[in-house]
Amino acid sequence: MSQYEMTVGPEGYLATPVSSRGVVLPSKGEGLVLGKIVPEQQAIDEAARRLLNAKNPTIFPGPLVLWAWNDQATQEGKVVKALAKAIPAKLIPMPDYRPKYPKIIAEKEINPNHPNLTIWQNKIDVCLFVGVHCHQSNIALKIIRGGTDCFTIALCTFNGDDEAHITIRDLTADTIQRIVDSVHRQKQTRSR
Repeated sequence: MSQYEMTVGPEGYLATPVSSRGVVLPSKGEGLVLGKIVPEQQAIDEAARRLLNAKNPTIFPGPLVLWAWNDQATQEGKVVKALAKAIPAKLIPMPDYRPKYPKIIAEKEINPNHPNLTIWQNKIDVCLFVGVHCHQSNIALKIIRGGTDCFTIALCTFNGDDEAHITIRDLTADTIQRIVDSVHRQKQTRSR
C-alpha cells in the first residue's frame, strides 16, 4: 500500500477513516502532519505556521482545559489564552458534549455532533482542538475533514488524533507554550 497523504477536504459525506489508509499514530516525541510522522518540533512549527497564515484561525478549547478541575487544566487554560492572543485567534468553547438542539449560536459555541455548522458559519479555515476527549475529537475531526475545507490541528493528552491534519501528543502546558514560542519566532522573522 502506498503512503496516504491527507488533503484538506471536503473529502465527502462519509470520509474514510485515515487509519484504514495506513496512517498510524506517532510515538512519544513525534507528531503527525498530513498523515506522516514527523519530529514533534516540526509538527509544532507547522501548526504555528498554519495558524499564522490562516484568514480566520479558531481555537476550540474543550472541557479538559475549560474547567479548572486540577492544576494541569488551569495551567493549560492560561497558555491556550496566551496562544489565542499571540496569533490572534478566535476562541469558541466546547464546554461539554451534549447535542445543542434545535439551534446553536455558531458564533459562540460548537456542537460536537455537527462541528461543520460552526466551521461554515464562521468561515473558519484553520481550527485547533485542545482539551477535547479523544472519542469526541475523533468524531468531530472526521466530520470536519469530510464536509469542510478547514485545516484541523489536534493537541492530545494521550496518543494524538490521526483524523487531524496535524496532531501533537502527550499534551502539557509546556507543549502549548512551545507553540506560542514558535508563533512569536515566526512573527519576528516575518517582520524583518
